[in-house]
Amino acid sequence: MNQTHLRLLAVMGLAAAFTDASAIGSIFITGHDPDFHASLGGNLSGAQRINQVAITYIMDPTFNPYVAGGASKFLFVESTIAPPGGHTVGMNGIVASGYTQGVHFDRHDSSTLNAALNQLGTVYGGIVVASDFGGVLTQAELGILNARAGTIASFINSGGGIYAMAESGSGAGLTTGPRFGFLPIFAVANTLNQSETGFSVTAFGAGLGLTNSDVNGNASHNYFINTGGLNVVDVDAGGRYMSLAGRTEVPEPATLAALSLGIVALIRRRRR
Repeated sequence: MNQTHLRLLAVMGLAAAFTDASAIGSIFITGHDPDFHASLGGNLSGAQRINQVAITYIMDPTFNPYVAGGASKFLFVESTIAPPGGHTVGMNGIVASGYTQGVHFDRHDSSTLNAALNQLGTVYGGIVVASDFGGVLTQAELGILNARAGTIASFINSGGGIYAMAESGSGAGLTTGPRFGFLPIFAVANTLNQSETGFSVTAFGAGLGLTNSDVNGNASHNYFINTGGLNVVDVDAGGRYMSLAGRTEVPEPATLAALSLGIVALIRRRRR
């Protein structure tokens, strides 16, 4: 095989990587805890608006084929334990944001979560994960989500959506991590409890329908030190990433394997 053929093989592999790419689903992650503040706090309407924007984003039938096909509910992940001090039932904030249990979503804790995850794409077009402060996500639920990361990745890579709120281990220390480890992206969260003053939305966040007034007036509990390939939705007064969201494309594993073979062949040819 001559050099021209090897170059053609590499180009064909790259072309296949883009042609065969599957649309990853919609991801929205935040260091805010609007599940708490949509029913308790200084800015109820702002927290409600964050929930509405995030859930609309991940459940948009234009991008989510499962919702378009009739899986119009989202799976809400939260413990059913009595909320410790400083926490509240996060589901109340979801309801306060305009969503009805049994109609728009079902709540599942560690006792039913595994079975519910088996219904992704059939019953559920999206996943919404409560905060661990001041919602009531515990390590029992987080551990299951992390253990089922492969299931969740397949769901997202096929067009499903996920919205996850603050994970910090603060408050009553309901989680120990790894936090956001169930996502098919690599975004690192650092714990930081702060009052929301001087926060601002980016142009991308404004395009989603958020305003500066929505992201101020309550509290937040983590920030992200990298974007994981997503877009920055809002930042705190120090410019730290508070919320991330995005849709992108990833090559299928078979396509990556074919591309790798092409690269290996090229390397061998160059060595000769």
